Amino acid sequence: MLEVITYPNPLLRQISRPVEKFDEELHGLLDAMFDVMLAKNGVGISAIQVSKPIRALLICIPDEEGVQHKEDVLEIINPEIIERDGEIVFSEGCLSVPEFYEDIKRSSHIKVAYQNRFGEKCEIVAQDYLAVAFQHEIDHLNGILFIDKLSILKRKKFEKGLKQKHKF
Repeated sequence: MLEVITYPNPLLRQISRPVEKFDEELHGLLDAMFDVMLAKNGVGISAIQVSKPIRALLICIPDEEGVQHKEDVLEIINPEIIERDGEIVFSEGCLSVPEFYEDIKRSSHIKVAYQNRFGEKCEIVAQDYLAVAFQHEIDHLNGILFIDKLSILKRKKFEKGLKQKHKF
């Protein structure tokens, strides 16, 4: 199974490169990322979080019973937000920043252009929870973490908590 890297790993700050080959290697990575995302109870994961600096991410919003179905997974390659409006504040967490959650302000409605696992061009309109997940994961591809969006005070509190957690 792939390993999720965690903050402050410098790889998380790397800007991911576009995917150019839509081959079996990519398909295998996407499938492995899905397994890791489910195992870690995530709703999204980007390739950089498993040390692969390519513009690929997955999102799978749970159903009403909290179950994530393979057929509902969105495999997003080379995404670009082409429209955004509205505002939503959402409590976010991150597989790469375990056990930390904070309210983050995002656009409540977005349109994303992307490619699927076969390289076909697609578009999706997302709002609320799905829009937040998209923005969170696309930020990863650009070397941005949700903690970067915290106020200075909340960021200092986070860093202090992180230091205390890693003391022996």
